[in-house]
Amino acid sequence: MSTTVSRTRTLVECAIMIAFASVLSMIKLIDLPYGGSVTIASMLPIIIIAYRHGLGWGLGSGLAYGVIQQLLGLNTLSYVSSWQSVLAIVLLDYIVAFAVLGLAGVFRKMKNQSAALACGCLLAGLLRYICHVISGATVWAGLSIPDEAALLYSLAYNATYMLPEVIVLLIVAYYLSTALDLRRDQITRVARTESPKKFTVKLGSGLLLTGMLVYDVAAIFSKLQNEETGDFFIQGLADVNWLRVIVISAVCLIGICALLIYGKSKTTEEKESGR
Repeated sequence: MSTTVSRTRTLVECAIMIAFASVLSMIKLIDLPYGGSVTIASMLPIIIIAYRHGLGWGLGSGLAYGVIQQLLGLNTLSYVSSWQSVLAIVLLDYIVAFAVLGLAGVFRKMKNQSAALACGCLLAGLLRYICHVISGATVWAGLSIPDEAALLYSLAYNATYMLPEVIVLLIVAYYLSTALDLRRDQITRVARTESPKKFTVKLGSGLLLTGMLVYDVAAIFSKLQNEETGDFFIQGLADVNWLRVIVISAVCLIGICALLIYGKSKTTEEKESGR
C-alpha cells in the first residue's frame, strides 16, 4: 500500500513539474529568428525530477515534456516537406532533445546537492545542444542554415541560445539548491550557513551576468536574419547598436566587480572583528 501511495505521489509530482516546465518554456527572455530561445530555466523542473527520483522517472518526464514542446512548436514542421525531415525534426529538436534531460539524474548520488544539480544541468544542456546541432547541420541546412559550412554554423548558432540558457539554468539551480533540500521525500528548507551579505553578492552577480548575456544575445543575433527572406544576413551586424551593447556590458561587468570587491572587503572586516 505504501509503495502504491509513493508511486502515485511521485507521478503527481512529475505531472506538476512537467506542467511547470511547459509554462516556463513559454516565458522567453530571447526568441531568436532562426528558432531557439532563452527561457527562465525551463529545463530545471525535469532535471529536479531526475535528481529526486532517478533516471526512469527523469527520462519518462523528459519524453512527455518533449511531446508537449513538439505540440507547441508544430509550425516548425511547415518548413519541410519530406516525411524524413519531419521525423528528424520531431526526434532531434523535440523528443530526444528533451528526453535526455532525464539523464541529469546520473549525478543524484553525489553528496553535495549543489554540485549534483550543476553537473546534471551541464550534462542536460550539452546533450540537448548536440541534438540541435545535428538537426541544424542536416535537416535545416539550406533552409535556415547556409549549406556551406553547415556544421560549423550550426555549432555557432545553437550555442548562441543554449549557452545563455544553460547559464541561467545553472544560476537558478544553484540558488534553489541553497534554499531547498531536494533529496528527501518531503522538500524542506535548507538552514543558511553563509551571511546574508555573501548571499546578496552571489545573487546580484548572477543576475547581472545573466542580464548581460541575455541582452547581448538578443541585440546581436536578432539582426542576423533578413526580415523579408529569412536568410542569414551577416551584414545585419552593421545595424546592431554596438555602443549600447558595449555600455550595458561594461556597466554589468563593473557592477559584478564592485559586488565581488564589496563581498571580499566585508569578509576581511569580519575576520578582523573576530580576532
